Amino acid sequence: MAAPHETPTLSPDRVTAVLRILVLSTFVVLLNETIMVNAIPRLMREFDVTAAAAGWLSTAFMLTMAVVIPVTGWFLQRVTTRTAFGLAMALFLAGTTLAAAAPAFPVLLAARVIQASGTAVMMPLLMTTLMTLVPPRDRGRVMGNITLVISVAPALGPAVSGVLLQLGSWRLLFLAVIPVAGAMALFGRRELINIGEPQAAPIDWLSVPLAAAGFGALVYGLSGLGAENAAQAALPPVPVTLAGAALVGLFVWRQLALQRSSTPLLDLRALSSRHFSMALGLMCLSFMALMGAFILLPIYLQEVCGLTSLQTGLLLIPGGLTMGLLGPQVGKLYDRFGAPRLVVPGAALTALCLALFALTAERTSPWLVLALHVALSAGMAFVFTPVFTSGLSVLPPHLYPHGSAILGSLQQVAAAAGTALVISVMSGHAATAAAEGADSTGALAVGIRWGFGVGAVLGALAVLVALLIRTPATPPQPPVPETQDEGGTETSKTAPTPT
Repeated sequence: MAAPHETPTLSPDRVTAVLRILVLSTFVVLLNETIMVNAIPRLMREFDVTAAAAGWLSTAFMLTMAVVIPVTGWFLQRVTTRTAFGLAMALFLAGTTLAAAAPAFPVLLAARVIQASGTAVMMPLLMTTLMTLVPPRDRGRVMGNITLVISVAPALGPAVSGVLLQLGSWRLLFLAVIPVAGAMALFGRRELINIGEPQAAPIDWLSVPLAAAGFGALVYGLSGLGAENAAQAALPPVPVTLAGAALVGLFVWRQLALQRSSTPLLDLRALSSRHFSMALGLMCLSFMALMGAFILLPIYLQEVCGLTSLQTGLLLIPGGLTMGLLGPQVGKLYDRFGAPRLVVPGAALTALCLALFALTAERTSPWLVLALHVALSAGMAFVFTPVFTSGLSVLPPHLYPHGSAILGSLQQVAAAAGTALVISVMSGHAATAAAEGADSTGALAVGIRWGFGVGAVLGALAVLVALLIRTPATPPQPPVPETQDEGGTETSKTAPTPT
């Protein structure tokens, strides 16, 4: 990635081409984050494993992301853009190929870990490249276009898996991805160019295990807190969560110490910016509420309303498409009006929808659920694009990789915390309702309503934080020196304005 004092000089067409390659590749890898949702029952039968064991196919993916992302701040400064892209796609392709051929469940689980390692590199790479190449006046619009892809990919995962599972074996979930990912990898390696020069930054080897153990244990512990068999787990979630929090604290202390004398693995000076910290807080609260809703909705639609997994996936697609399609429009509005006028009404709409979800009953029409989910997704679209753009825009260029890594790491922690919180509340109130005489469906419906109530509270807190968000001042653009691309062609001296 670019050195702190450099500004890459590329033509607008070349900037657009670079971002398009990274966006499309990110879409492919993110699609696989949720593609396993509908395959769990079939995998349980084929490999003769429990639901808890099969659930590790998703948990391991999230854990790997939490472990790898903190290291990407250092990694993306040390290697070239092409090297980072090549490694990410190679890991993803290797994991996908291994998963398609997996003869046993442990092999499939290992393949998901390898897949997630590539995904963990791709997301910060995309964000860092965008912040490096795109001038501040255009970041909202470009980030909006990227939001389209980031939002639609996970939303399409369950529906795509439902269709492929109707056609044949669960192995199709991976076989169908291999040629697409392979084509993107080859095309990207041929067309992608390096952005700036890598920096020879030393690595603190003590920080690596602290980050891996701390964030990994924290996400694992939080994910297990709401599980029904948490008390019988081999690693009890509560002690693991506390140990993870302590290790993360040691990791933070180590980075602060390194900032005074050396190069930290994850530069926490990004947190000294009030704009970035407020955006980070709003992102965490919103992500906790969103992930809680995403966990509860399939349970509600299938176990209470009686829909099939395919029907559930199809019902949730319009919400993901709404969030994605609104992204470019919200980005343009951000460039014109700034963050506060977007995030406050977006957060308020999100909190309102979650409160209305808390009023659902056993006989609530799925069409009403669809309408609420679309409105919820629209509210989130008005939050995420301005938050990511305004939060990263205040950082100096040398902190872009670290800011992206901090956002990505805390996203995983927020997702695990939100999931654990709503599942714990749902399970507790469902058990209470069952003890009071409610049937299994009625008791589950009561628990789900309480879970959505927790999401509504998180949404209300997000509204309060949104009131503190401000649009950062646009820094003056430095003069752009004339450089050469990889082919030796001189590039334009004007700052890029991608389309």
